[in-house]
Amino acid sequence: MTSSPIKVALVTGAGTGIGKAAAKALLHGGFKVVLTGRNLDKLTAAIQAIGGNDQNCLPVRCDVGKPEEVKCLFAEIKGHFGRIDVLFNNAGMGAPAIPMEDLSYEQWMNVVNANLCGAFLCSQEAIRMMKAQSPQGGRIINNGSISAYAPRPMTAPYTATKHAITGLTKSIALDGRPFNIACGQIDIGNAGTEMTIPMAAGIIQADGSNKAEPLMDVDHVGQAVLQMAQLPLESNILSMTIMATKMPFVGRG
Repeated sequence: MTSSPIKVALVTGAGTGIGKAAAKALLHGGFKVVLTGRNLDKLTAAIQAIGGNDQNCLPVRCDVGKPEEVKCLFAEIKGHFGRIDVLFNNAGMGAPAIPMEDLSYEQWMNVVNANLCGAFLCSQEAIRMMKAQSPQGGRIINNGSISAYAPRPMTAPYTATKHAITGLTKSIALDGRPFNIACGQIDIGNAGTEMTIPMAAGIIQADGSNKAEPLMDVDHVGQAVLQMAQLPLESNILSMTIMATKMPFVGRG
């Protein structure tokens, strides 16, 4: 009786929040999981928290906005596991909530590098591996955001990059077809993480008011990522929106 081939998933921005929840779901869904981020201590703590060990999880420090670090990340994945089946491009950040004209170029580029360039660079390396490995193919899942459809006030860098992720997702889905590479996007609204704590206290709305917004359990997002990841490669969820049921998205503005 032959053993089942291993399935390997990479989660970027995996030390906390959505990335940690996705890593947990993928691990318990049968994947070997590579967790990457800029803080190795957070990655190792996350592995312990999700019930992982050195047999099924690999922490790798990487700034996904830096091409040389991304290349080293994928070289380590290839050397350790030999393949990659799922990439979850989750790493991202926002800029201060100030008028667009007051943002510095550095603040703009920090968001572009983390949210957009990071997703591009990781996808580029994943595609190279997925094309070359046997069996050929794999799946890329991009963390879009509800901001890929509707911006919040004073979020130009974040909103612009998340709109761009939608274009990147469609391009990868198209260009990956001949090589059995699927690509989809998950757009998340108000998952309960460290980043969204202020929403429960009150966040600025389109009319200038401040209102508290409902949050949802971040583990529900992890399960949604797992659902996308476990599909056979003949099927693809091109776009999924998961949100707190009562958040003000439908009808926002």
